[in-house]
Amino acid sequence: MGAFSDRLVALVIALSLFAVLVTGARAGPYEDALVRFTADSFGDTAEGINGVVASGSPLAATVIGALQDGRLYFSAATKRVFVKDASDQWIDAATGQPISDSAPADLAPVRLNNRLRGLVQAALGSLTLMAPDPAKRLEAARAVFKSRDANALPTLDQAIAKETDARVKQALIDARAAVVLYLDSASEDDKIAAIAVIRQRGDQDALNLLAGLPANAPEAVKKAAADAIASVQNSLAVWATVQNAWYGLSLGSVLLLAAIGLAITFGVMGVINMAHGEMVMLGAYTTFVVQEIIRQKAISLGSFSVPLPFNISLDWSLPIAVPLAFLVAGFVGILIERGIIRFLYGRPLETLLATWGLSLILQQAVRTQFGPTNKDVSNPSWMSGAFDIGQITITYNRLWIVVFTLLIFVGLLALLRYTRLGLEMRAVTQNRAMAASMGIKTSRIDALTFGLGSGIAGLAGVALSQIDNVSPNLGQGYIIDSFLVVVFGGVGNLWGTLVGAFTLGIANKFLEPFAGAVLGKIAILVLIILFIQKRPRGLFALKGRAVEA
Repeated sequence: MGAFSDRLVALVIALSLFAVLVTGARAGPYEDALVRFTADSFGDTAEGINGVVASGSPLAATVIGALQDGRLYFSAATKRVFVKDASDQWIDAATGQPISDSAPADLAPVRLNNRLRGLVQAALGSLTLMAPDPAKRLEAARAVFKSRDANALPTLDQAIAKETDARVKQALIDARAAVVLYLDSASEDDKIAAIAVIRQRGDQDALNLLAGLPANAPEAVKKAAADAIASVQNSLAVWATVQNAWYGLSLGSVLLLAAIGLAITFGVMGVINMAHGEMVMLGAYTTFVVQEIIRQKAISLGSFSVPLPFNISLDWSLPIAVPLAFLVAGFVGILIERGIIRFLYGRPLETLLATWGLSLILQQAVRTQFGPTNKDVSNPSWMSGAFDIGQITITYNRLWIVVFTLLIFVGLLALLRYTRLGLEMRAVTQNRAMAASMGIKTSRIDALTFGLGSGIAGLAGVALSQIDNVSPNLGQGYIIDSFLVVVFGGVGNLWGTLVGAFTLGIANKFLEPFAGAVLGKIAILVLIILFIQKRPRGLFALKGRAVEA
């Protein structure tokens, strides 16, 4: 029995040693970090997050992602951590495999506070630095730049060495510079080199990063940071000027769209049309109706509804609305000219009052039909979003409006120069009596001119529906500015209208930051009054015997 007992004891000792060796071999940085989550302590959870990230385990991203989503659980009794997947199945965080037995009864979620949530976001950023998708790598680099997570530094070095995309690589270099700049163990030379990288970035984030240096930083680092801050501030001031110029061009394109039709009617006919803004409104509501038909896939006619025989994407709403808005507003314009304006030629005050009353009637008619509230007109997918050039942001809807405005302007110039209607319009503008004696039917030209100007105002409504509220009062916000553009540029001169619209738009945007929106407009009005005192015919006066008389 003694020998048997000795062999049994030896076997037990051997098995115990084997278990210890196996456990020791299996345990590692990743498993040690997971155990931290079972302590239910914010401090231990922070160490667990850092440990999981530093371990390099392929399961690290899964665990940190589950922690962010509230799907990471722990068992205090067994010291194990589990991930709850989308199908409510329990995954062992240590192995990444579904558990074969039932989940422990004492499972509880790993708790987070605000500090830990920021740490989790930074950890996810560093874990996706090596992702196969360039967009995810770029997003991760930007996240690390903001978080300045020192744990991401080794991963950043690896990612920079392997990166082939120039844009992503620069983002990674910027992120590394941000980490090094705030790293206590970094040398003075490394921090100065990091400041040079951040200085080249030159945006507001770089400025905030440089301005946030601790007070105990070395003097050489402080001096380099101060020089970089001055350089970035100068660069941002230049970019702010460029951004304001773009905003001014964008506003000018809107003013040009609203005023170009008025320039035609005012120049050819000498009619002060206070209902011009309502033509803009009709174009915007035409766009709204087109989108509603596409959304409902039916044309509503009172209590009846006629279904469309085919499906149309909402992205086609604007290409469809453009010709329809031109026709609707142009037809209403011809009706106004034939029904009201032609009886009031030579009486500008009566024309002004009549068209002002007509504008109120049109507003009330639209308010009765569509209601007084703003209508939702959505942007097509190709007009949504924005992109950056340097430090300025350009939205696609504004860019398309500028392009659309210039196309209309070029098309109108071609119509006036190369068509019979344009030739007759120019003849009537320069000398109405002589044009009539040459056989031109001036009354017909008046009607077509008024319809053309109104139709272009309808096109302006299509564009404005993408950046402004579609309501019965839409046109009122642009009628005064339109008259200012026409008078400033020169009555009846399209080039003058173009220059006047962009000049007033840019001037308005540069005055607003100093004087405010209201005082800025007042200042523009005063400047135009003073300008008209010196040049009563505007920037570009029309040429012609009758005009110059």
